[in-house]
Amino acid sequence: MPYTKKPRPYKKEYEQQKERGEHGNRMERQRARRAMDKKGVDRKGKDVAHNKPLSKGGSNGDGVRLQSPSKNRAAGGALSKPPRSRKK
Repeated sequence: MPYTKKPRPYKKEYEQQKERGEHGNRMERQRARRAMDKKGVDRKGKDVAHNKPLSKGGSNGDGVRLQSPSKNRAAGGALSKPPRSRKK
């Protein structure tokens, strides 16, 4: 376990996230969740999923939906792709 003898450098981690470009996507996800809450949608036990994933260049403007966590987190992986047809 890291940081057992010294405090965790949160400020440094935050700066690294911004440099890697993770900060913008996190803020986009947070805005989507807050917008759902403002509408009064009960999202208990659900994830707010983007119709076009943020990793593929999507945004909140592309639309969001409620989805089960297992489906949302599995999306985009090898199991979610349709099988390729083999040509002989």
